[in-house]
Amino acid sequence: MPSADTIQGLKEQVFIPNASTARHYRNALGTFTTGVTVVTATTPKGPIGMTVNSFTSVSLDPPLVLWSPAKSSSRHPAFTTADHFAIHVLSAEQDRLSARFTRGGLGFDELEWTENSEGVPVIPGTLARFECQLTSMHDAGDHTLLIGLVLRAAHREGDPLCFSRGMFGRFASAGGQ
Repeated sequence: MPSADTIQGLKEQVFIPNASTARHYRNALGTFTTGVTVVTATTPKGPIGMTVNSFTSVSLDPPLVLWSPAKSSSRHPAFTTADHFAIHVLSAEQDRLSARFTRGGLGFDELEWTENSEGVPVIPGTLARFECQLTSMHDAGDHTLLIGLVLRAAHREGDPLCFSRGMFGRFASAGGQ
């Protein structure tokens, strides 16, 4: 059971991550607000996509990004065998697009998309897009880290879709500006 310490009048739960504290660990991770992306690739059966929040920049020179699919995902093999992929950063209005690429979602059914020169599905109108070539994969526990060299990038103005504590929302700057 986590111990409770008080910091500035707020209770903090301190614990060692293990099987008995798995929910506390997930809750702690959930306090880190992330953006929401849809990663796409091509398979022999057609286009595939997955909603993920495990996206981050790695390097400006060379331009590298990283994301990490769960090994338990049925889509994991498709992404770990793809030479190219595209990461689409979603805007605050695109929560329904996010839902299309979760388990049981509609995916590419009746969705407008094109194919880039590497054959990767590209979804128009997202806040940003990074079209990548896979450069390396690394085992990381129950996930695989996929690092991609960014071949092309695009972006537009708008507010990002955010994910925190199991919910979607919008970014609000400090001071309400």
